[in-house]
Amino acid sequence: MGVPAHHATTRHLGVAYPFASEAGLGGRGVLIGRDLLGGAFVYDPFELYRSGLLTNPNMVVFGQIGRGKSAFVKTYLWRQAVFGRRAWVVDPKGEYAPLARAWGIEPVALRPGGSVRLNPLDAPPTRAGSSGDDTTRRRAELLASLAAASLGRSLAPTERSAVELAVAEVSGAAARRLGSSDAPTLPDIVDALLAPSECSAQTVRTTVDALATDGRHVALELRRLVAGDLQGMFDGPTTRGISLSGPLVVLDLSAVYHSAALGVIMTCATAWFQAAVAGLAPLDNASSSPDSDDAPVSGVQNPPVPAGAGVVVVVDEAWAILANLGVARWLQSSWKLSRAWGVSNIAVLHRLSDLTSAGASGSEQVGLAQGLLADSETRVIYGQPPGEVERAGDLLGLSSTEADLVPQLQRGVALWKVGGRSFLVQHRLSGLETALVDTDARMAGAGLSGTR
Repeated sequence: MGVPAHHATTRHLGVAYPFASEAGLGGRGVLIGRDLLGGAFVYDPFELYRSGLLTNPNMVVFGQIGRGKSAFVKTYLWRQAVFGRRAWVVDPKGEYAPLARAWGIEPVALRPGGSVRLNPLDAPPTRAGSSGDDTTRRRAELLASLAAASLGRSLAPTERSAVELAVAEVSGAAARRLGSSDAPTLPDIVDALLAPSECSAQTVRTTVDALATDGRHVALELRRLVAGDLQGMFDGPTTRGISLSGPLVVLDLSAVYHSAALGVIMTCATAWFQAAVAGLAPLDNASSSPDSDDAPVSGVQNPPVPAGAGVVVVVDEAWAILANLGVARWLQSSWKLSRAWGVSNIAVLHRLSDLTSAGASGSEQVGLAQGLLADSETRVIYGQPPGEVERAGDLLGLSSTEADLVPQLQRGVALWKVGGRSFLVQHRLSGLETALVDTDARMAGAGLSGTR
């Protein structure tokens, strides 16, 4: 007896026919797991950018606790090392230490009064197409963002001008006194704000006393990083001997995770990372050895990166940065530089509403979230409550089917939106990786286990 005839459209038949499946993103890159509507799922932002399938290599990852978000990010970094990629992680909760130690690397632990300092004003040597003015502008932008975050408001024009003048004054003095490869420090900036020079005052046609008044509130807020409860992390030259030569560098901020200033601290750490990344010269363009006097970041053992290798920078718990308008502006502007630096940035968030939590429809906060997403063409969405999808579904460009699907996703399964395409991907772990990413060790003792 024959099989009964079945009528279907060609669109539905493509799904029903057992030997037809989604072509995927190609076979070059990291194996993530299984495409539930096709075969194996492989992803590499650098390859996709070179092939023209993506216009930027950045990624945003969303996931509730226990849905597999952290397990994916950690194994993704582990697997990228096979292709010569380096991974640098801003780790607010101290969760990446097992991964680092699997590579034989100890995290760089930052804590108030500790032995390690990072200078967020570090900058690479000037290269073709850039200038000292570019470096000064980026430093002023960073400091204005930090001050706005600490003050809880936007800076007035007089305050922003005071910051710009202080940065220009201190940067120029450092270049004349120490040489162009040395960076000013936050204490230098605070001093210049509290006691500006006559030359700076004349630049904006005011008096020294008036300029000092203009910058006083900013100076006192930045002073918290220099002489307040956050001193000992970002208040001096970068500690010598920090190596960026390994496949993974982790900045452990767990000592300050519960600080109200976590967003400011993470911004300082991310700024230092970005300065170091920007200073990595491709091997085919390197003009000096790693130990030369032209080391991009003071105090850092920072050898060149092979041309095309790429660096993956992860900002975990990125809500702490996005929650404040000042530092969110800075993060978005930094995201735009990823292509120039050969960097794939990854922002890790818990909730879709982290993108819009500080603003109503049409607000600047929503605009910044849209800008960050526009500069992150890869969105990985693990399970979310229905209310979260309702708030941010339009922002992420979810179809009605995708919006209905996201709340039903099981652990380890995510909706991937890559460019204009969507995939339903089940992340797969090896036995070794399961041990590396297990963040439920305490719960396992009570008979429960899993990954985040």
